[in-house]
Amino acid sequence: MESTKAAPSGAALREDPAVLDKTACAIADAAAAAAGSSATARPADPADIAASPFKRDFPLLANHPELAFLDSAATAQRPKAVLDAQRRFYEEMNANALRGLYRLSMEATEAIEVARERVARFIGAPSARDVVLVRNASEALNLVAKAFAPTVLGPGDEVCITIMEHHSNLIPWQQACRAAGARLVYLYPDEQGVIQPEEMDAKIGPRTKIVAAAHVSNVLGIENPIAELGRRVHARGGYLVVDGAQSVPHMKVDVQALDCDFFAFSAHKAFGPFGMGVLWGKHELLEAMPPFLTGGEMIDNVTEQDAQWAPVPEKFEAGTQDAAGIYATAAAIAYMEAVGRDVIEQRERALVRDCMEKLAELPYVHVIGHPDPDQHHGVVSFNVEGIHPHDVASILDMQNVAIRAGHHCAQPLLAWLGQESCCRASYAFYNDEADTDALVEGLKTVWRTFNGE
Repeated sequence: MESTKAAPSGAALREDPAVLDKTACAIADAAAAAAGSSATARPADPADIAASPFKRDFPLLANHPELAFLDSAATAQRPKAVLDAQRRFYEEMNANALRGLYRLSMEATEAIEVARERVARFIGAPSARDVVLVRNASEALNLVAKAFAPTVLGPGDEVCITIMEHHSNLIPWQQACRAAGARLVYLYPDEQGVIQPEEMDAKIGPRTKIVAAAHVSNVLGIENPIAELGRRVHARGGYLVVDGAQSVPHMKVDVQALDCDFFAFSAHKAFGPFGMGVLWGKHELLEAMPPFLTGGEMIDNVTEQDAQWAPVPEKFEAGTQDAAGIYATAAAIAYMEAVGRDVIEQRERALVRDCMEKLAELPYVHVIGHPDPDQHHGVVSFNVEGIHPHDVASILDMQNVAIRAGHHCAQPLLAWLGQESCCRASYAFYNDEADTDALVEGLKTVWRTFNGE
């Protein structure tokens, strides 16, 4: 009789040390390559931004030294270690994970599980089994709004979000509230972009079931008071959802210290590949949630009329996963760890300070948000007096300066600020003073172009 034994799960495959060791070593090799290329270049003083020793690690920046890339909040550049890891997967372990008993498939499965472990450690999660691997932060936040919110929201209940939210952490809550008959309530910051305690006390009340907030605003760069939001909503029996897309690339994140219930981020903003995202959630909440998508590999058993779901996290990972992307995400995390979170934070603080000081010398440039550079985590948004942001960005592009112009997927915030759009220069640790100087000179050209001065 033909055997019908099922392929083992990722958790079961961990029992094969040979597979685990080989895959873990391959990921460690990628990390070592990243560390080796950056450690020799690491500056003695991380705040020395005169010239970036890190650009050589990023092929696009190394190949285009004329480019001042100031759009890392939209997507970061990828270090060679990440590109090499993705290629290594396809060259050495390309097989469909979770679906085969042969060694290549088992290695692909273990690559996913080792990456899951690295993600968990990176964000301070207590268990890798509570890390769900999705396509991006938008999918992660939709998963919570579609699968978790209906279990706690009812007519007359409230979801509280900040006016600073990216559309990915706003529209899902509009939809969830509409479906449940609940009310969407907004937290508004002061004129410097800070949400004050009295605003939280006024808006987070007995009907608040969920608070959803960006850890860092993608327009203002301000870090929101996540722990304070969590303390207030938890005291009322509610839950805290955090969009970490703009914090993970710039600062150390510990989901346990934040005391959030869900945390989402994308790999591509954190030097990883496109098409990879993460949702972390408290285990008991993930267990209670129904799946968001259904299909292959998220089931335990299927009959003609029913199906039983796989355990967390697999029940939220329907279909074939991007194993190469997951493997490359682990390499991106390894690279960031090799550079050092302290180095990243110090360099970016110095870069933003340099940018804001130099923009202050241009009387026609108006920075949006907090006057203290240390409150802008990698992001400086501004407008040029009397000139549309799209025109500013187009002329800067002619000077090889890449910024973003528009509403930045945060239209309610821009409307609240009295703006239709704005310019945004966003930094990563690989930038240097020359990039800011190119921006400033480009803005002078913009002004002369429109004013003939």
